[in-house]
Order: sequence, then structure tokens, then C-alpha cells
Amino acid sequence: MTAPHPQPALSLWTGQTVHVRYHPFERRFAYDLVLIDLDIDRLDEAAASSALFSVNAPGLFSFRSEDHGPKQKDAPLRPWAEAELAKAGVTLDGGAIRLVTFPRHLFYKFAPLSLWYGYGPDGDLRGILYEVNNTFGETHCYVAAVSGGRNAHTAPKSFHVSPFFDVTGTYRFTLRSPEEKLGVVVESLKDETCLHMANITARRRPATGANLLKLAATNPLSTLGVTLGIHWQALKIWLRGAAYRRKPAPPKSGTTIALPLQISNSDTRKDAA
Repeated sequence: MTAPHPQPALSLWTGQTVHVRYHPFERRFAYDLVLIDLDIDRLDEAAASSALFSVNAPGLFSFRSEDHGPKQKDAPLRPWAEAELAKAGVTLDGGAIRLVTFPRHLFYKFAPLSLWYGYGPDGDLRGILYEVNNTFGETHCYVAAVSGGRNAHTAPKSFHVSPFFDVTGTYRFTLRSPEEKLGVVVESLKDETCLHMANITARRRPATGANLLKLAATNPLSTLGVTLGIHWQALKIWLRGAAYRRKPAPPKSGTTIALPLQISNSDTRKDAA
């Protein structure tokens, strides 16, 4: 007899993201967000969760496989994710892979960050894949071996995201194994100085029709609002005098490996992740 799945095929995360720029001047902004959490091996079950959510088909809210991974229509996601995780020495032995990302709302989707959590057969977290998109249509992945609880890891900054920062320095990632609370912190550092910090904090909600309908009513722009917000904040930063940098050529490799960091008991990031 097959053991029951510990999580539904589809659920929601509702919360907030906060961005803080520290140099050359300090600026902080925050906005609410809603993310979907999918078991990539149970997409048919996710599609049946609500009449307001569809998979690889039009809908009020939907998920399309071609928005992620190999970005090819009808391409399976698991082989791609397993191959990416293997670059960091992570093997899942058939365990679940859950994708946390922004939903497609009607015709539109933009996900600046999507999180692929890889688990072993015992349900323990083994690997994390950060799938990063910029507004120029480019994608890059940062991948790390992790375990349950809180994790921290670092990687060289390899991918152009903001026109106000060079592609130099390092990223420091801190994340919590998602159960009922989602916590992720991404810091951009140069010469050990933090230039920018972004975090996500959210709580799990069932992906019911009522919750999806509430999302459509209270946040009609949904993921389109994410793109508009990015450009609006960029305009404000530019008007304050931040230097604009042209987009460099994308990196030759589409993946950067992140290495583990020790988390100290005094680490101030523990409240955010």
C-alpha cells in the first residue's frame, strides 16, 4: 500500500517580501505576495484541486511547465531538476520535488525567483535550487545541498539581475525547510559588505477555490504587479542618482554551485528565515 503524501499536490503561501538597499543610499520597500507550491510529479492532481487553477491550460490561475526548467512545451521537469541538483552532489533517490513559484494569472507570469525543494524518500530535505529570472528574459540557477531546519550557503554572483549592481561579489542565502512557514533570505555582498537584502516570509494556506477567488479579488494585478513594482522601484532608485549599468553578456554556464556556511547563534537573519 502506498503511503499517503505528507503535503497536498497544490497549496498556497501567503506572506510578504522585503527588499533593503544599503549602498550607495538606504532604501526599503515591501509588498504582499502569494506563491503556489506544487509537487511536480502530481500535476494532474494539482489541476484537479480547484476549478480556478489549471495546469498547462488556460485558467484564472495556472501553472505551465514551459515557464520553468528546460522551458520547453511538454518537457518533463523531474529529469531537469534532478540533473541540476546532481551538480551540487544531491541525489533524491525518487523523493519528492516541490516547486514554489508565482502562479500564472490569466495571460501573464513573471517569477523573479522560484524555489525547487528536493527531498529524499524519507521526506528529509536534501537540496535546493534557486531558479532566477531577470526582466531581460534570461534565467540562471544557483543550487546547493541542504538539510532540514535552517541552512546557509554562499555562491559567487554570476547572473545580472539589477541594472544598479555589478555582477561581482557573492550571494549569501539563508533558508528554512518549508513546513508551515516559508523563510528565505538572499543577501548581495561585496568585500564582506551587504549591499542589498531581499527576503520572503510566508505561511501555508490550502489552495481552495475560496482562497484563489479572494486572491483574484484583492490583488487583481497579481504577478503583473510584481513586474510593475520592479520597474517602479527601479525608477525611484534611478531618480535618486543610482548609477545605471548596461546588461553584460549572460554567463556561459546556466548553473552556479553554492557552498555551505556555518550559522552562528547570533546571526540576525534568523528572524527572517
